[in-house]
Amino acid sequence: MYIGILSRSIQLFSTRALFRAAQSRGHRVRVFDYMACDILVENNKPSLIYGVEPIPEFDAFIPRIGSSFTFHGVSVVRQLERMGITAAVTSDSITRSRDKLMCSQVLVNEGIGVPNTYYSNGADDPEFILDRMGGAPLIIKLLEGTHGVGVVLADNNKTAETIIETFAKTGQKFVVQEFIKEAGGADIRAFVVDGEIIASMRRSAMEGEFRSNLHRGGNAAIYHMSPEEKEAALKACDILGLKIAGVDMLQSERGPLILEVNASPGLEGITTSTHIDVAGKIIDYVEKVHKEKSELSV
Repeated sequence: MYIGILSRSIQLFSTRALFRAAQSRGHRVRVFDYMACDILVENNKPSLIYGVEPIPEFDAFIPRIGSSFTFHGVSVVRQLERMGITAAVTSDSITRSRDKLMCSQVLVNEGIGVPNTYYSNGADDPEFILDRMGGAPLIIKLLEGTHGVGVVLADNNKTAETIIETFAKTGQKFVVQEFIKEAGGADIRAFVVDGEIIASMRRSAMEGEFRSNLHRGGNAAIYHMSPEEKEAALKACDILGLKIAGVDMLQSERGPLILEVNASPGLEGITTSTHIDVAGKIIDYVEKVHKEKSELSV
């Protein structure tokens, strides 16, 4: 197979791990910076320009779309799908998962627990929002943040009002979310590939920090999920149509609460913590889905 990886750089751990896993299985593989791809929309002849040449006709591709580049990245993925190339993660599923508010709405509608969340387009009355949410402590987060960036813990109402007013005045889209105290600054990351949890870890925040992201100095260790946690993670991926995803959840008194479903989850933390060849599992899935597609077209 000829596999393309859509990524900003081969120097990124996850991209490098996928590249090596594909090569070790005898595949031809190349990394394409999706931000350097131009889209040519023509009737019955979709094409993608990379640099000044049409992009090579590879068999399948793995999108690694950063949250800051969602619009263009998803547009490139959609164009490759129109060209008939097998996608490990579809454009629609990336779009559904990337919008944190929409993701929460969809999951709750299907009976999956999420933290109570408040969104206001104007946020003109912070006091009303705080009253409706039961007061501080509260988590205030940007809708398009990643790696813990744009996530703030307001431990009192005055701080919460200031943060809300600041985000609102600068035109940021954000949500106010309940603080799950019993989680103890820890969350669970389940890595799902093709409807199976292939690895899971528990991430704990460093002292004095509430965010458990490894990019924020958090610690991670292998974790054995409960049946309830597994069910929530798999159901969330199924609802969003994601075949490859990292599902983050909190342990609460009312059961597991889904924080986020990531369509381009990092591989470094989960691989280092569990010693599982996550990149290899992803390549195995790409091989499988391409084979099934090829057999259908015969």
